[in-house]
Amino acid sequence: MNYNKILEKQIKKYLPAPLREDQGMNTFLAAISDYYASFERDKKIADHAFAISEKEYLEVVEDLRAQNELRQKSILQLKEAVMALDTGAMDNFNNTNQDIFYIIDFLKVQIAKSKEIENYLIQAKESAENASKAKSDFLSVMSHEIRTPLNAIIGYIYLLKNENPLPSQVEYLNILQISARNLLSLINDVLDFSKIEEGKIVFAESDFDIRELLNDVKLANKIAAQENNNMLKVMFDEDIPRFLKGDITRITQVLNNLVSNAIKFTKQGRVTIELQLKSVVGNSVEISFSVADTGIGISAENQKNIFNKFTQAHKYITREYGGSGLGLAIIKNLLQLMNSEIFVESTPGKGSRFYFSIWFDKAEFKPIDESKVAEQKEGFGGLKVLLVEDLEFNAVLAEKMLSRWNAHVTLAANGKIAVDKVRAEHFDLILMDVQMPVMDGLTASKEIRKFNTEIPIFPLTASTSTGLQKEFVDIGVSDFIFKPINPDNLHRTIFKHLAKAKRGEE
Repeated sequence: MNYNKILEKQIKKYLPAPLREDQGMNTFLAAISDYYASFERDKKIADHAFAISEKEYLEVVEDLRAQNELRQKSILQLKEAVMALDTGAMDNFNNTNQDIFYIIDFLKVQIAKSKEIENYLIQAKESAENASKAKSDFLSVMSHEIRTPLNAIIGYIYLLKNENPLPSQVEYLNILQISARNLLSLINDVLDFSKIEEGKIVFAESDFDIRELLNDVKLANKIAAQENNNMLKVMFDEDIPRFLKGDITRITQVLNNLVSNAIKFTKQGRVTIELQLKSVVGNSVEISFSVADTGIGISAENQKNIFNKFTQAHKYITREYGGSGLGLAIIKNLLQLMNSEIFVESTPGKGSRFYFSIWFDKAEFKPIDESKVAEQKEGFGGLKVLLVEDLEFNAVLAEKMLSRWNAHVTLAANGKIAVDKVRAEHFDLILMDVQMPVMDGLTASKEIRKFNTEIPIFPLTASTSTGLQKEFVDIGVSDFIFKPINPDNLHRTIFKHLAKAKRGEE
């Protein structure tokens, strides 16, 4: 019979051979062997448990040591941070466990200060926003107040020049016209730059005729070019699609600004507007725009600064040529908002070239056959116009302009009267002033749209508020006519509408 190894040795050593064969002894020995086995098993379990406990103890000790080191490092870093905030705080540290309580008290004070600063910054932010809104409201009001009399000045100069003035008076009228134009340009620059800085520029994408746009730019700058004895040329790449999608107002603004600058700084020279097809990707085209002149030019040193606001290339430029120094800054910002960039090449005494590229989507648009439009430059052939204007001198001015083009004009002194008149009789279009007593132009337009969705409405506004313009667009206006009213622009806007209406009939 097999016994525990230790018991086997003891049996062989101490138990006589005859007893080994005794059955009772064997039973006794078997019980002792089982006890030995049980003892060894318990011992192994106890040893294993002790080993595990010792390991866990060492792990706990190591963990406590690591935590203590981390605590000490954290306290040290907190001390350094506290001393960075307040160098005098070192006097309160004694390198004991009490330091952590001082740090906690110090941080409580700093958190309270941070909250105070945060509340101050929130108040400052609100004050800045209120100031920005006040500035925007002020500019909007001043825009209207300045443009209203300026509208009368520019308009009546136009009427006087068309009433065969004396030769001596023509010179005075020309001076008045140039001065009024410069004042208007300054107002527009300040208001546009303010809108860009406030992030209130909104781009309105629509279909447009790129050739018509260029023609409008050329016509708008033709007189100024003639005054400086400049030749104004347009070069157009025939591969450019004629009809595109984009913000025609802003593109026209950029080109007009560049062209007027080129004309201003060029005497008895040449100004060239050039458009080239740069690339085509699917339904999109990239067009390169360039405005070059043979004027005074810009030195390499000054080319870096001319796109900064209120900056001119030379000190004498504002005095000799006029301008606010905002035009190129506005162009730069507008083009950046259109994902483009403007560049300049120039040689002093030989001229300058400004150029940029813009991507457009092609537009499906039927050409206007202006030969089929009955109304020509001389007049609108009995067009029935409802003119809504509360200021008498503005109403008389617009009525005289429209009457010169053979339009039949009906006056309404406010929006309420205009709504009643549209209900009572037929009009071909409405020229709607925006700010009026009793009922303003926007409210009147909304009321008219409730029962007449077809009649074209042209808001007459001196305001540059993009929010107001968007509200008009949402109710379906045909186009905006900005004050001061430029007679040529007014005629072109109405003529364009008639041409489109004629095309729609066909």
